[in-house]
Amino acid sequence: MDISTPVRANAVPPYGHIIVNEKWRGSALVQGFRGSIKPIFEEELGVVDFHLSNKSCVMYVSESDLVAGSTYKRRLVKFRNARFSTHGVVLVERTRLSEQYFLGVQKFAVFELGLALLPVAGQTEASQLITQLAHDNGREAGSNPFLRRSTARLQDPLVLALVQRIPAVGRVKALALLHNFPSIHQLSQASAQDLELVVGQTTAQHVRSFFTQN
Repeated sequence: MDISTPVRANAVPPYGHIIVNEKWRGSALVQGFRGSIKPIFEEELGVVDFHLSNKSCVMYVSESDLVAGSTYKRRLVKFRNARFSTHGVVLVERTRLSEQYFLGVQKFAVFELGLALLPVAGQTEASQLITQLAHDNGREAGSNPFLRRSTARLQDPLVLALVQRIPAVGRVKALALLHNFPSIHQLSQASAQDLELVVGQTTAQHVRSFFTQN
């Protein structure tokens, strides 16, 4: 794919739909949307693979992307720079084959670029996760706008979903962490001592391990 293609950062699908990069037509990932959300295929979406409601977008890094080399890093930089006012998340295939490369992409995406990153076992899990995010986004869009204005960051489904992937962190602890560390970058850089004050010693260790040892 030509990563010089402009990114449609302002694409917003209607509720119950998702805008999908044409390259995913016929894939197992898109087939997993059946009965949940309706795909709208478009070409020239650049590095963005999926557009959800509320101007949220998803970039997918496959096992083959990781094994092939560092091209994905240029895509990640373009994705970060082109998102403007959108919320973005990166899904990365973490498999037995790509395990040795995963820590590198995680550090680059989360620590250096400040992106939200979610590991997935493959397209089936990715389809389920994207469906969940699309539904969460739709519910958030219809919530009280005054409440949303004061708690938008805490209720960002993309960020919240990432934090809840940390072992021993449920929704309550995830919200507490994001209240004290409002971005993935700040959370990943928090010291064990600061984390302990929020969620206790055991969970703090899980958080540090998630960002430094995965």
